[in-house]
Amino acid sequence: MALATNEAPSSTHAAFEWLRSEHIESLNVTVEEYRHRSTGAQHYHLAADNDENVFIVALRTVPMDSTGVAHILEHTVLCGSERYPVRDPFFMMIRRSLNTFMNAFTSSDWTAYPFASQNRKDFYNLMDVYLDAVFFSRLHELDFAQEGHRLEFAEPADSASPLTYKGVVFNEMKGAMSAPTSVLWHTLSKYLFPTTTYHYNSGGDPEAIPDLSYAELRHFYETHYHPSNAVFMTYGDLPVAEHHERFEKLALGRFKRLDVHIAVGEEQRYLAPVNVEESYAVADDEQDGDKTHIVLSWLLGRSTDLEEQLKAHLLSGVLLDDSASPLRQALETTDLGSAPSPLCGLEDSNREMSFICGLEGSHPERAQALESLVFEVLERVAEEGVPTERVAAVLHQLELSQREVGGDGFPYGLQLLLQGLSSATHRGDPVAALNLDPVLEHLREAIRDPQFIKRLVREQLLDNRHRVRLTLKPDPQLAPLREQAEKARLEKVAAGLSDAERRQLVERAKQLAARQEQTDDPEVLPKVGLEDIPAQLKIIRGRTLDGDPPLAVFDQGTNGLVYQQSVSRLPEFTDEDVELLPLLCSLVTEVGLGEQDYLTVQMRQSSFTGGVSAALSMRSAVDDPQAIKGHYVVSGKALARNQQELAGLLHDTLQRARFDEHARLREIIAQERAHKEQSVTGSGHVLAMTAAASGVSRAASLTHRLSGLAGVQRLKALDQSLDDSAALGVLAENMARLYRRLSEAPAQLLLVGEQQTNEAGIVQLRERWAAQAADRDTGGFVGGAFQAHAGQLWTTNTQVNFCARAYPTVGFAHPDAAALGVLGVILRNGFLHRAVREQGGAYGGGAGHDADAGAFRFFSYRDPRVQETLDDFDRAIDWVLDGKPEWRLVEEAILGVIGALDKPASPAGEARKTFFNELYGRSAELRQAFREQVLSITGEDLQRVAGDYLRPERASTAVVTNTATLQALGDLGLQVQAL
Repeated sequence: MALATNEAPSSTHAAFEWLRSEHIESLNVTVEEYRHRSTGAQHYHLAADNDENVFIVALRTVPMDSTGVAHILEHTVLCGSERYPVRDPFFMMIRRSLNTFMNAFTSSDWTAYPFASQNRKDFYNLMDVYLDAVFFSRLHELDFAQEGHRLEFAEPADSASPLTYKGVVFNEMKGAMSAPTSVLWHTLSKYLFPTTTYHYNSGGDPEAIPDLSYAELRHFYETHYHPSNAVFMTYGDLPVAEHHERFEKLALGRFKRLDVHIAVGEEQRYLAPVNVEESYAVADDEQDGDKTHIVLSWLLGRSTDLEEQLKAHLLSGVLLDDSASPLRQALETTDLGSAPSPLCGLEDSNREMSFICGLEGSHPERAQALESLVFEVLERVAEEGVPTERVAAVLHQLELSQREVGGDGFPYGLQLLLQGLSSATHRGDPVAALNLDPVLEHLREAIRDPQFIKRLVREQLLDNRHRVRLTLKPDPQLAPLREQAEKARLEKVAAGLSDAERRQLVERAKQLAARQEQTDDPEVLPKVGLEDIPAQLKIIRGRTLDGDPPLAVFDQGTNGLVYQQSVSRLPEFTDEDVELLPLLCSLVTEVGLGEQDYLTVQMRQSSFTGGVSAALSMRSAVDDPQAIKGHYVVSGKALARNQQELAGLLHDTLQRARFDEHARLREIIAQERAHKEQSVTGSGHVLAMTAAASGVSRAASLTHRLSGLAGVQRLKALDQSLDDSAALGVLAENMARLYRRLSEAPAQLLLVGEQQTNEAGIVQLRERWAAQAADRDTGGFVGGAFQAHAGQLWTTNTQVNFCARAYPTVGFAHPDAAALGVLGVILRNGFLHRAVREQGGAYGGGAGHDADAGAFRFFSYRDPRVQETLDDFDRAIDWVLDGKPEWRLVEEAILGVIGALDKPASPAGEARKTFFNELYGRSAELRQAFREQVLSITGEDLQRVAGDYLRPERASTAVVTNTATLQALGDLGLQVQAL
């Protein structure tokens, strides 16, 4: 039972001192703070009525170089420990667990090890392994070589072959630093923070990573990974006393207080603004056009001061929250660049916050003009202020985000813990960071003063001399120069190697290969088994109210929020029109409605809702993956007191959008193009899998055309064509024509909220949509043309590769779908993880069955190889065919599939999931039958489906790489496309 504010627990573990308890009504949690008496370790427990329990142990990690020591340590710590002396306990436990989340994070100034589970036994199994890994890691030198970096000959056994750098983190960061936004952020931080840890790349700069020694890694561990430097955080319904007993028994009881104080110091403030110009790498064929990023950034106050932090959020929101905000409006409408910078906004996780604004798609010579534009807006706001309703809208957004129960991306409890973690690691007050209501009330009073925002702009920005203007321009020569520098560095090292040192490198490569091939006893680790799996799938039930349109209602614990959706059946479209639908979805919530222009609508959205969005929803039939159904979905959320306004806005978005604001259309399309291009290196594996599956699946082909690499390519070409005003006019007419057809399509409504608010919501939706019956037959959407192909190769600006291969399979209701799902997990666990990640050096690799697309897919992520990885995909199939998988591997794969099926979402997310499953024929009975089939899978089943479906002649392949790698590879027999 949760404690009331300042109520002491009836009993505490002797090793821990209770400090306080505080109930946070808006989150329905009680935060309890404890301190370990011997080591001083902090523990914050969020007691909640939620069986998805969450654990984090975080260490303050403050590197003072860019070797990636904290990041490489995060990887290496998880490679074996005192009580669990196996080579790979982290990934082995993923397979032996029903976890709903399991990972590790390296931030700029902390490293955290979180997990979550709904199963009590599983939760404590994971806690045992995590505590031992963090505080008693073996840190084997060969694990450092595998996970961090190593020198190795191109042919590991041939000392006459060229030297190369290898390592998982080394390749991961090459991929991460391929993204211009990552380069932009790290370059800006280098100048904004001249003396503190944020000056450096905590993940590791690929040019500096090889400088890190094994001895330096061990020293960093010994000084940073100690309970005196740790923060423990837990969430859920398990008793805190049980946590303390395990903390003490498994880890803390073996330590004494360490006399070390690790912290980020105060940044040395500039006396005058700094203007700098640097470059980022682009390919030769990408150098044309406006590709320069120009950003301005100010260093603000401490993030641990909650009032200062919320003032900074208020300032950022007033200036940048939506297109009606004065600074964002100026950035979107200026011809100095194509779109606002992706960095625009407030960064509040560092010890000292920063505010950033700027443009992408610009030219270096426009830097001063941009700075003048920004200061013109800031001076105007400081002199004239902004309407009170704009400031109130920002506070409304803060309140809504505070109340919303998340959990769709990762567990809600983990979201709350991470919300307080930065404050805890900076020795602030995480309880205050979680309980925003008192400060929000104070700010509501403060904004009554018309001078409040004016003073804020002047104090935080105009009079703040710690400012950096960064101009980051494209340089097609930079990547070749870096490759030449790396090659020269390796040649110099090679020239200095003695014969004995060469033999040592060959021997170490042999030792690492042997270590990667060794089979550890998995029974050293705790596990859950099939007997721990609930027999029944959790089903959320709603009710459907007949009428025009039909209304589905779900009563869920949404903490004072309501969610509404309009779901319209897609009519039949031509292929050309289908390809415009994603763009229509992007535009429809950004344009004017009826007599209101887009600025008025943006203000309306911010004042009354948490956002309105439009999207396409498409799935194949359960018994035929080539038969596709689609829907056009308009969604919104709001605080319950604003649900009438939400209903009106949703209705107007579906019925009254206007496409006559041509300049606005041009702005949004440019922003969409920039966003899509930036996403390629971060989600290259997903894009590659979709491209591969597009050769064998109609559904995947449609996804590839609409939102995959082909969609990005098409959007880029469209954006380039719209400098012609006539072309823009034609596009606007096409958007209006498609919109009219969607507005006439048969629709149904979805309402999710708490029972007492839903009754009012039903009445309001019925009133708003009373005359909205649409029963006209608009034809059936079938997904357009489909043409099979054997594979594609896409070139883009990346230092690493993404490989994929796909095979045609079956739909969700087919008896083989369950076995194919388990097959994907066993191939990842039993073969691909070792071959692609550990031996190949990719950041990730795996396989899985997509029943919606009717495709089985292999993939690699941030991969230094291409042909060898494609060969590994084939070898994985041979591995399962050549010998029946042992039962332990089958059981672990079943656990993985069930864990994914049972992973909880937010209350609203669970309702949406049920609604759309039913909409597309995935009934509760069918999903339960699928679950039972998964639980009955055998090794023979896996061999059978592998042999039946994963045949070489049926495969389609896709690779995402760069032009230099393409030239080195030669002809792979794939269609080559330039992104």
